[in-house]
Amino acid sequence: MGGDETYPALLERLALPPQALRPLAAYLERLDAWAARVNLTGARTPASRVDLLVRDVAPLAALLRPGSLLDIGSGNGSPGLVMAALRPELGATLLEPRQRRWAFLREAARAMGRPDIDVLRERHDQYAGRPATNVVLRALALPLSELAPLVAPGGQLLVLGRPASGAAEGLDGPRALPGAWSYQRTPRST
Repeated sequence: MGGDETYPALLERLALPPQALRPLAAYLERLDAWAARVNLTGARTPASRVDLLVRDVAPLAALLRPGSLLDIGSGNGSPGLVMAALRPELGATLLEPRQRRWAFLREAARAMGRPDIDVLRERHDQYAGRPATNVVLRALALPLSELAPLVAPGGQLLVLGRPASGAAEGLDGPRALPGAWSYQRTPRST
């Protein structure tokens, strides 16, 4: 992939759903605009950003369950904004405590045409919302015991990168996936 290619051209090569191309390009273009002010990613070219932020995340979006999506420590928007573009039917909430990254995420969600995405300036342990069907995180070392309460019964936790540490009652796993680890929340017995 050439360094001067546009985001739409790079994204089209990934065989993504057509309705996701415009929102994803808008997200990546916002990332470019903010890169001079905020260090959001080490990926410096459009091709490397698509590879790191979209290509690696896209296959996991197919594994998301119906319901809601909660991205913990959203930072640069991947995986949360990427998954929200690929699965627009899911209600998405992004948690980011750092002010400049939180501001970026709000602007990126608007640029994607997704004012319905909740971007909260909170840490995971401050979140008072409902547990989510799908909880995702990337590049954060948080213990499973702190993540388990955020996962709804019958839901799942997807950890991109290394598996989470420790154990948590009611959370089974990990199951290895390409580039991620999956933990399942046992449904409540009736």
